[in-house]
Amino acid sequence: MSPYPCSADSERSAAVVNEEIRDLWQRSGGCLSPDDEEEYQRLLVEWATVTGGSARSAA
Repeated sequence: MSPYPCSADSERSAAVVNEEIRDLWQRSGGCLSPDDEEEYQRLLVEWATVTGGSARSAA
């Protein structure tokens, strides 16, 4: 789980979220565990929010 709480009051920059995504992939060796996948999806949504884009969830 991320050490950074996600709240509407404290929005992190896209660069910070992107770095956390990169760190997650590096730590996992490119193969996400179910817990890592959950964190990845949360980070994608957060990144999309701060960039004004949209995140697609795995279906």
